[in-house]
Amino acid sequence: MAALPDVEFFYDCSSPWTYFAFTRIQPLMARLALPVRWRPILVGGVFNAVNQDLYAARESMFNSPDSPRMKYFIKDMQDWADLCGVRTVMPPGHPISSVKAMRGAFYAQEQGLLVPYSEAVFKTYWDSDTPDIASDAVLGAICAQVGLEAAGFFAAIADQKYKDLLRANTDELIARGGFGSPTIFINGDDMYFGNDRLELVEHRLRELLV
Repeated sequence: MAALPDVEFFYDCSSPWTYFAFTRIQPLMARLALPVRWRPILVGGVFNAVNQDLYAARESMFNSPDSPRMKYFIKDMQDWADLCGVRTVMPPGHPISSVKAMRGAFYAQEQGLLVPYSEAVFKTYWDSDTPDIASDAVLGAICAQVGLEAAGFFAAIADQKYKDLLRANTDELIARGGFGSPTIFINGDDMYFGNDRLELVEHRLRELLV
């Protein structure tokens, strides 16, 4: 019997498109009876290394709320949110630092709570009155919501081990040709970038499963 396809999902919770892909890939993989290897990253580290032009373009767009491009960005985001059955509101100060939250994803993974933790971080960032996931108070509330022990969580995100895990995933994505979030790999080298590539991911996986 052939080995099942290996599917990796590199992600940072500060992207709405990643929120949509994270939401959509779970039922897709359940239908295909395939697991996902969740790979937390720091997307800002990726942009700094290989996609610096995006920062200037994004800053220009976010600083021009009445521009046609920004208006379409909001419309497109809301259309996808409706399709995915979630709600998104552009948080003040976006992008908010996700470094502590993404370090915490590794601790949550060790506790068997990575998916509910990540879902809670996404929802907090994109659909709450307290989107500042850089805040210890907000992160503590997320821990309480998903059943993570707060003292262990905060010790972990300050520990060099978890800093190195996040850096290693981020550097690995860059080395493998990635340039943003979400990035999906099938069997190591077949790369797909973006929420809108999930149909292609499904098509390829179904080919491999025949």
